[in-house]
Amino acid sequence: MDTAGKRVQAAVIERTGQDGTGEEALPGIADPSAVAPLDARSLSRQFFRRLTELEEGTHEYQYARNTLIEMNMSLVRFAAGRFRSRGDDMEDIVQTGMIGLIKAIDRFDLSREVEFTSFALPYIVGEIKRFFRDTTWAVHVPRRLQELRVELARAREELSSRLDREPTVSELATLMNLSEDEVIEGQLAANGYNSSSLDAALTGDGPENGEAVLADFIGVEEEGLRLVEDFHALAPLMAELSERDRQIIHLRFVEEATQAEIGERLGCSQMHVSRLIKRIIGRLRQGMLGELGCA
Repeated sequence: MDTAGKRVQAAVIERTGQDGTGEEALPGIADPSAVAPLDARSLSRQFFRRLTELEEGTHEYQYARNTLIEMNMSLVRFAAGRFRSRGDDMEDIVQTGMIGLIKAIDRFDLSREVEFTSFALPYIVGEIKRFFRDTTWAVHVPRRLQELRVELARAREELSSRLDREPTVSELATLMNLSEDEVIEGQLAANGYNSSSLDAALTGDGPENGEAVLADFIGVEEEGLRLVEDFHALAPLMAELSERDRQIIHLRFVEEATQAEIGERLGCSQMHVSRLIKRIIGRLRQGMLGELGCA
């Protein structure tokens, strides 16, 4: 047996028999967080396939979902490691990244034939970046002073280079054509900002085994741009749906309501909602692939 097989054998305790629906039961994993990344990738496909067959809210559905979360926590730790030099509490960064992981799991679709790691990392990194964007300013600072902070930093860098020392308030005021009081106000406002150099080294346990800097992760390709064509193709298909079908799609994928919550709103069972969602998604998928005319 190869090394990977031994790791899986050590981590997985196979259940015997079948579940109540006649489907093969999922393997019981003693410690999902201890599964090696390569093994987690293979096992995740199995769990995702089963997840699509299960009713949301059931015990086995929760087991499959929770196991997927724990097995893929290494993705969050890898993404969080990129931002270690920011100086923030790593526990906060990891917890924020977990939100992205959970969103990715809930929205992943095996039929797209995309590796889950490739699908999940943009969600995780996006949540972490949003965390920094929302918390970088430790206190509320007026926009005028936020802009002044940037101008002060540029002026200080220019004078420091020219004078070979830190500039005084008077020298900064003269260069920026401001009063000394305004310069001091800007310096005080800057204390509410936690900044890092774009050239700051970011170390992590990533497979590249090389040093990267924060600038490497800024200005990356916007994943949403790839969806523009899909949105244009989807719009007329959504318009053809009945008002109730559109409401169901809005509740599930915009408001992110559970099937049980949707059932309460519509006055039907969760199982019926599940069937409706699968029917609607199937119709939209056929339309996106141009198969409606051939049906």
